[in-house]
Amino acid sequence: MTITVHYFGLLAERRRLTEERVETIAATAAELYSKLDADHHLGLEIRDFRVAVNDEFVAWDYLLQENDSVALLPPMSGG
Repeated sequence: MTITVHYFGLLAERRRLTEERVETIAATAAELYSKLDADHHLGLEIRDFRVAVNDEFVAWDYLLQENDSVALLPPMSGG
């Protein structure tokens, strides 16, 4: 299936992208991130940030569907 992945913060810096379309067989958001991390060495554990699908925060076991939009949101700092 095809998924749009949006990277923010440290993940965008490490991936050197803010958005990409990916072909995946990942069933869940966690599996998708695991594959992206293995391919691109993103270096964060899923417990360290949140995931949103189609503009709503979801659990990492969320079942992905064709054309979902997945946002990977690491902690933000600042004041």
